[in-house]
Amino acid sequence: MGEIVVVRHGQTEWSAAGRHTSTTDLDLTSAGEDGAKSLSRVLANRAFVAVMSSPRRRARRTAELAGLIVTEVDNDIAEWDYGTYEGRTTSEIHADAPGWDLWREGCPGGETPEQVTVRIDRFITKLRPMLVLGDVAVTSHGHASRALAARWLEQPIAFGAHLTLGTGTISVLGHEHDAPSLRLWNAPPV
Repeated sequence: MGEIVVVRHGQTEWSAAGRHTSTTDLDLTSAGEDGAKSLSRVLANRAFVAVMSSPRRRARRTAELAGLIVTEVDNDIAEWDYGTYEGRTTSEIHADAPGWDLWREGCPGGETPEQVTVRIDRFITKLRPMLVLGDVAVTSHGHASRALAARWLEQPIAFGAHLTLGTGTISVLGHEHDAPSLRLWNAPPV
């Protein structure tokens, strides 16, 4: 059974500032491009039966700079839709909504945890037949990748709150015997 190699996109101006970025289609910063290029050293040793990417430019560009050839763009691994919180930092949101928790409440005008669960579960269902053939790379975003890991591990989506994930990192989801497992998490390229 193959593994899912999860690549979080490189740094953008908004990710560096801690601003929630879902539908705003930002380019990578020069540091983000350099980070994405350095991923190629780690990824070059793997053969992928498929490379899935979020439709956002930052994810597709990261894949390109990392030496991956995207075989399918899939909206199911786009970033969580932050609705009216798009572009705002958590501190700014908490000033208006103390105690707000993305994983529990979702976003006004955006997605709920239940909606994200449905699309991530649908994505995992698409991945399973591919994994019989080998490894699959997935280039995505912070919250979407954390949600993917939570659901892969058969946990409620809120489990993703416990999985820190930096930009330009690699994580690996696989199996331990027959159980879904977290094989590597939040690893910078070395």
